[in-house]
Amino acid sequence: MAETDSDATMGVEATASQLIDSRIAALGDWRGETLRRIRELIREADPDVVETVKWRKPSNPSGVPVWEHEGILCTGETYRAYVKLTFANGASLDDPAGLFNSSLEGNTRRAIDLREGDQVDEAAFKALVRGAVALNLSRRH
Repeated sequence: MAETDSDATMGVEATASQLIDSRIAALGDWRGETLRRIRELIREADPDVVETVKWRKPSNPSGVPVWEHEGILCTGETYRAYVKLTFANGASLDDPAGLFNSSLEGNTRRAIDLREGDQVDEAAFKALVRGAVALNLSRRH
């Protein structure tokens, strides 16, 4: 049976999702739980989101989880003391709840650093995701 484009895409998405699953499991602490919950919120906000993994290299073999919809929405990097959620075009998004607390000086990106015990405003976060999707779609059409 010939592999169709959608079959190939589905395989790539499954592989990226499996890599993200593995990354979350490997963390095994609050950072993994935070990344798991953020991933869930992103999927709730945008059921058509595509998970990818980028920037895999010897020093970071599991790469960086990336959520896309007509372009990058956000990335989920994990560090020792925090989880960094970087919105590729965050500077262009409305953030009435003031979730962005990092990378505020740039002209394009904005980030949310979550430390152990932090709770994200889930409704406001999903609104940011939906805003990022709308922005990406407006730039494509």
